[in-house]
Amino acid sequence: MHESSVPRARRAVRDLVGRRGAPVVGELMDGLLLVLSELVTNAVRHAALLSAEIGVEISLDAGRIRLGVEDGHPYRPAALAAVPGHDHTGGRGLLLVKAVVAEAGGSCETERTAFGGKVVRVALPLPPLPPSVPPAR
Repeated sequence: MHESSVPRARRAVRDLVGRRGAPVVGELMDGLLLVLSELVTNAVRHAALLSAEIGVEISLDAGRIRLGVEDGHPYRPAALAAVPGHDHTGGRGLLLVKAVVAEAGGSCETERTAFGGKVVRVALPLPPLPPSVPPAR
């Protein structure tokens, strides 16, 4: 696990979504990649001592794109509230994740894995597909 994990994960997810032809473009893609970046960054920075590897999972169904980032560290992170007038700029990644997910109408949860680690799962709604146009005669 290394800082280079973040751009590699972003590239892999962007490529996968593109190959699947999912309607994940514009602000939705930007939000998805931002959430992915924050979750992978958190795993690299905070779980690396106990977890040499992280897992990224992504799935699509009819109405949602789901993203999960898993590591072997047992600590379940809590979104830290920003303290007014405090110069500390770290510790706000999960607040950003929650804000992006809420704005998109999605959901975010953290759960334990069977191996004692955790996975942070995010689900974002996909826009409806345009109605199909009947073939010309």
